[in-house]
Amino acid sequence: MTEWVEVSPRDGLQNEKTILSTADKVALIERAVAAGARRIEVASFVNPKLVPQMADAEAVIAALPKRPDVRTIGLVLNERGAGRALTTSVKELGIVVAASDVFGTTNQGLDVDAGIAMAGRVIEQARAVGRDAQVTISVAFGCPLSGAVDPARVVDMARRLAAFGPLEIALADTIGVARPGEVSSLVAAVVAAVRPLPVRVHFHDTRGTGVANAVAAVAAGAMTVDASIGGTGGCPFAPGASGNVATEDVAYALNGQMAVDIDAVCEAAVWLNEKLQRTRTSAMTRAWQSARERNQA
Repeated sequence: MTEWVEVSPRDGLQNEKTILSTADKVALIERAVAAGARRIEVASFVNPKLVPQMADAEAVIAALPKRPDVRTIGLVLNERGAGRALTTSVKELGIVVAASDVFGTTNQGLDVDAGIAMAGRVIEQARAVGRDAQVTISVAFGCPLSGAVDPARVVDMARRLAAFGPLEIALADTIGVARPGEVSSLVAAVVAAVRPLPVRVHFHDTRGTGVANAVAAVAAGAMTVDASIGGTGGCPFAPGASGNVATEDVAYALNGQMAVDIDAVCEAAVWLNEKLQRTRTSAMTRAWQSARERNQA
């Protein structure tokens, strides 16, 4: 089975103009759990002036029901964010290191080497208090500021990061420029470089290739796919990164390889649209709505 990390409560919401209440964020997470999600990115510990959608990270985590079978993930960009996360009950830290010096310096104040060193310190910071940490290599397939990213650089970064002993290594197509062939090649190379650590992938559907990329990544050896209910989200620091790959679309494409209730996800996507005061829907949710209307006719 392919594992699924539901990212709508964090990456999904962080770029939306409508800021959900803490209660609605908790309700979204509970809907994801009801649909089968067992790893959920619930918040990010970043500057609330830059990402006001995540200003209530601690309150969201405090309000979540305690479930031993659900792993909550908090995204952190530096040691300050990790310190905040570790004051909560979040079970796993998600560290981000950019594959582009200019992107990392612009958004985190860290070039590639400094980002890798930071990740090592945060992994140790989490390990010291009995928490897990994983690392995502952002802009792994292309950078909005500097263009193409050398795959060899990404493989080298993955190997260096794996030496710190994280839970997993993830590759993120932060702006949605990857093609399936490129995904297959890079995922296979990183899987070989970091084995036995598992590899996770994160795609955006900016150019309509997100689902195909997810399928290609799984075929190349990725164990886990990030996805967002309704395809909600985008990176606030990456212009054009409109929409994460939709959970329901990936689940349909993988044809039973994900333990997900697609009907429940589609229902959650419709609910989330209402909360966000928008009408954008994924392909699968549109098909689900049409089928429901026919059945009710």
